[in-house]
Amino acid sequence: MENRNNITVFILLGLTQNKNMEILCFVLVLFCYLAIWVGNLLIMISIMCSQLIEQPMYFFLNYLSLSDLCYTSTVTPKLMTDLLAERKTISYSNCMTQLFILHFLGGVEIFILTGMAYDRYVAICKPLHYTIIMSRQRCNAIITACCTGAFIHSASQFLLTIFLPFCGPNEIDHYFCDVYPLLKLACTDTRRIGLLVIVNSGLIALLTFVILMVSYFLILYTIMAYPAESRTKALSTCSSHITVVVLFFVPVLFIYIRPATTFPEDKVFALFYTIIAPMFNPLIYTLRNMEMKNALRKVWCHRLFLEGRELILKAFQNFTLGFHPEP
Repeated sequence: MENRNNITVFILLGLTQNKNMEILCFVLVLFCYLAIWVGNLLIMISIMCSQLIEQPMYFFLNYLSLSDLCYTSTVTPKLMTDLLAERKTISYSNCMTQLFILHFLGGVEIFILTGMAYDRYVAICKPLHYTIIMSRQRCNAIITACCTGAFIHSASQFLLTIFLPFCGPNEIDHYFCDVYPLLKLACTDTRRIGLLVIVNSGLIALLTFVILMVSYFLILYTIMAYPAESRTKALSTCSSHITVVVLFFVPVLFIYIRPATTFPEDKVFALFYTIIAPMFNPLIYTLRNMEMKNALRKVWCHRLFLEGRELILKAFQNFTLGFHPEP
C-alpha cells in the first residue's frame, strides 16, 4: 500500500505528441462529440415523445442511446482538454474512477445489445408469443440485469487494479485510464492479474459476441421462409443491429482477448468503441429504420409547426396592437 502511494498523478501521453496533429484531432473529436450528443438526444426525445417507447426494441434503443452518451462523456471531454493542454495529467483517484465508470457503462452497452438481439429473436422466431414474452416487466428486468452484470464486471476490474503497487514510471501511453496500460506500469508481477483481466473482459466480450452472432444467424435462417416484403423489413432491422455489434465488438476483442500487452494501435482501436461507434449508432438505427424516421419526422416537424404558429400569432398580435393603441 505504501508503494502504491508513491504515485499520486499519472501522465497521459494521449493520441499524439505532434502539436499540429493535436489541434486537428481536437477539431475532429469536438465534431464527433457534438454529433454524438445531437444524434443520441434526437433518438431519445423522438422515442420518448412518440408511441415507439411502447415497443421493446425502441425501449432498449432509448437506453442504448443514453449509455452511449454517458460512456463517451467519460472519456471525450478529458481527451479534448488534454489535446489543448501542455501537460496531460490525471490524479490516481480520478484514474481509478474513470476506469470503473468506463467499464461499467461499456458493460451496460454490451448487455443492452444482447437484450436487443434477444428481442429481435423472439419477435421473428416466436411472433405469436412476442407480446407475452417481451412484456414491459420483462424489459425492465432485462435492463436491471444489464446494469447488475455491468457493475459486477466493472467492480472486478476495479478490484484487480486498485491494489496494484505503482512505484516507478507514471506515463500512461493512452488517452484514458484502462487496465492494460496500468498493468504495464505496476511494479509487481502482473501475469496472473492479466489472465484474470482476459477472463473478465476478453472472454465475456467474446462469449457475448458469439451469442449475438448465433442469434442473428438463427434470425436470418428463420426469415428465409418469410414473404419478400416481411423479409426485407426484418433484414433491414437485423442488418443495422449487426453493424452496430461488429463496430463495437471487433475493436474490444482486439484489445481485451489477448495477453496483457499494449500496442500503439490500441489507441486507434479504442477510438472506435469510445467515440466512433456512439457517433454512428444513431445514423445506423435511423437511416435503415422507417419507423424511426417517421417518429423523427412527426415529433420534430410537429414541434417546429407549433413554434412557427406561436411566432406568427405573436407577430399578428403585435401588428394588430399597432392599429389599436391604448387611450
